[in-house]
Amino acid sequence: MDLDYHLAFTQAPVGLVLSRNRAIVDCNAHLCEIFGASREQLIGQSFQVLYPSADEFLRTGERIVPPLNQHGTYSDERIMRRFDGRFKGQTFWCHVTGRALNREAPHEAGIWCFEDLSARRPVKAELTPREREVAAHLMQGLTSKQTGKLLDISHRTVEIYRARLMRKYQAHTAADLVHKLLTN
Repeated sequence: MDLDYHLAFTQAPVGLVLSRNRAIVDCNAHLCEIFGASREQLIGQSFQVLYPSADEFLRTGERIVPPLNQHGTYSDERIMRRFDGRFKGQTFWCHVTGRALNREAPHEAGIWCFEDLSARRPVKAELTPREREVAAHLMQGLTSKQTGKLLDISHRTVEIYRARLMRKYQAHTAADLVHKLLTN
């Protein structure tokens, strides 16, 4: 039996994107469902339309280059934004995994997988772009120093953002905050 790779791509149970220079070249039906858009609305668009802010799009693009150069792959959990439909503009947690087709130029071409985590991890508080980034790193178990290094900010600045997150999520300890971020 011959495999129909195009059918596998279009019908995959996860959101899939083929990209070139951080723009969507092709995507499958599940990605359109996740972001509330049609394929026609997304093809040719910059990934920026799926981020809560232009700043986050730019910083994420810079942050993923070293791991893509080194390993050819990248994975994280981040807050994304619905593109269209009745939930237009709504933010949600998303697991993103990608592979650069050329490690030396990781944004040149790639394949990306998106998994909507909102059913088990809704966004409960309005967060700033930097709070979203700090929260994502806290959920990965990174220390303030490790997070600061990745975000190119001081570990004390990370601790300030962590304190803000603790207030917003009414957490009493860092462990309580991580638990609330993962389950709320």
